[in-house]
Amino acid sequence: QVHLVESGGGVVQPGGSLRLACLVSGRDFDDYMMGWFRQAPGREREFVTALLWRSLMPYYAESLNERFAISRDNTKNTMYLEMNNLKPEDTAVYYCAAALDCVDSRRLNEYDYWGQGTQVTVSS
Repeated sequence: QVHLVESGGGVVQPGGSLRLACLVSGRDFDDYMMGWFRQAPGREREFVTALLWRSLMPYYAESLNERFAISRDNTKNTMYLEMNNLKPEDTAVYYCAAALDCVDSRRLNEYDYWGQGTQVTVSS
């Protein structure tokens, strides 16, 4: 069992930055793919970025890789999503997720565990 808790969401003006955190606990998760997804109102949940915990190899949605960055701190069992130059269309609930034996990090159904989500609102 893997337990995920997101934090760091809030309201930010366009052009601003936020850093989300995902605290990971439970079994040994070195072999897990850890992902960030988001879901805007009325839209499907979509892939943002993912990272294989033990290798630090990141994967990004093409449209976001210049503004978003994924990282993790092994000493704190925490994964981060740094978001810069935020736009109103980035407004969504952001979720972290964990997948074992992941083939395609972009697919929602690859992930076994999900956090409760944290709201990010980009508005002036």
